[in-house]
Amino acid sequence: MAADSLEKIASLCKRRGFIFPGSEIYGGLANTWDYGPYGVELKNNLKQLWWKFWITNRDDIVGLDAAILMNPRAWEASGHVANFSDPLVDCKACNKRHRGDKLLEEKYGMEIFSYAESLIKEIEKEGVNHPLVVLNAKGSNTKDKEWWVGETIKDLKSKKSDSIALVNYLLKTSQITCPDCGKCNWAEAKKFNLMFKTQQGVIEGESKDIYLRPETAQGIFVNFKNVQSTTRKRLPFGIAQIGKAFRNEITPGNLTFRTREFEQMEIEYFCAEKDWKEVYAKLEAASWEFFLALGITEGNLRWRQHEDTELSHYSSLTKDVEYKFPWGWGELQGLAYRGNFDLSQHEKFSGEKMDYLDTETNEKFIPHCVEPSFGCDRSVLTVLLDAYTEEKVGEDDTRIVMKFAPRLAPIKVAILPLSKKENLTREAIKIYEMLRKDFRCEYDETQSIGKRYRRQDEIGTPLCITVDFGTIGEEESGQSKKGFVTVRDRDTLKQEAVKIEDLPEFVRKKIEG
Repeated sequence: MAADSLEKIASLCKRRGFIFPGSEIYGGLANTWDYGPYGVELKNNLKQLWWKFWITNRDDIVGLDAAILMNPRAWEASGHVANFSDPLVDCKACNKRHRGDKLLEEKYGMEIFSYAESLIKEIEKEGVNHPLVVLNAKGSNTKDKEWWVGETIKDLKSKKSDSIALVNYLLKTSQITCPDCGKCNWAEAKKFNLMFKTQQGVIEGESKDIYLRPETAQGIFVNFKNVQSTTRKRLPFGIAQIGKAFRNEITPGNLTFRTREFEQMEIEYFCAEKDWKEVYAKLEAASWEFFLALGITEGNLRWRQHEDTELSHYSSLTKDVEYKFPWGWGELQGLAYRGNFDLSQHEKFSGEKMDYLDTETNEKFIPHCVEPSFGCDRSVLTVLLDAYTEEKVGEDDTRIVMKFAPRLAPIKVAILPLSKKENLTREAIKIYEMLRKDFRCEYDETQSIGKRYRRQDEIGTPLCITVDFGTIGEEESGQSKKGFVTVRDRDTLKQEAVKIEDLPEFVRKKIEG
């Protein structure tokens, strides 16, 4: 994917009404975005497709819509209050703040704990000649360089489980410069809790601290017993929801890839411990199938398994579906085996039983869980990037076309009278009114037909219906004849004559396949 793809997509999104900068008339608010008329249609289509794929078309997953605000004890139980933080560093030269771990990951192409492991192996292999050993031994009175090999390895091992200590150590030894000013003058890294805190209560000073949820998963876990008892689901089964989450983090600015307010599409799939590997394999296959159903190029997708140093404390296996973004591979979905950590924690902190009775074996146990977690906004960005196409048309003309999967396209059909003459527009509006009952349509009579085609190409409309003089019985020739319209295919540019009365079925086949 071309390095300038993101800039081109950002420009098109603003120009064509997919995504606007948030609060733009006030100068914006860092990394907040608003979905425009076509963007919200695209996003809603993606969410509907996800819901249909995972819930409507299956018997083993049910839906939920949990509250954004939860009792703060839930976040103590999940570990977010104590552990949900990033290592932030300030540049002393320009006072800009950055995530220290991300600066290191960008330089070395791997997360910091994996890099620490690779450094230890390098030092063990190169010994006294390794640059880090040479750096540590420089200016020292200790003449035994072999001693410094052991000390350097010991130092790294002592820090490799502490993100703050490791970031401080690696920033000092790596000579990484500030992306904003180019200086290398870092303050000590500090932990920064990522949860947005607010207050519940109407009287200042008497209100209670609560949090905007940083993930949707905990709303599912605290409702496990409610859902299981009301639906009478037997293991294995899943609970799914789509909803907003909030994280007060330093963001890299890659459009909507990482934002402070974002939408998740998550499933917590519960099972007996003995069944988790089978469940995991099935969800892994289904996840891949879902992304292909979005029309994303398979060659731009991959699975990446987390190394042991990357795993969350509750997980023994996590894999990510990644997409090849203009800046490199990035996560679209995580698939994590969470064990029974979450339900056990909520049982401990709430005092409410979270166990399940297996009626066949009469055994009671706390279910284990496999979690497919999808980023909705990232998926929309991926669809936009993957659909963006530039095609040469003729000698010196380039056509920009968004080749969305038809089911995702914001507008399914555009109805375009050849001109603004009343006898044409009257017939075109009739067709528009007929089709809009079943499909998201757009009527456009402004500018030349060629410019209108190009506009529809840029918003990804699969089909354009042209009403010409032949349609109304005037100037019939070739495909242009009374009672027929010309339907233009976005991707092939092929045009075919279709009877007006056959249009609903014709469009349905093209859109739904």
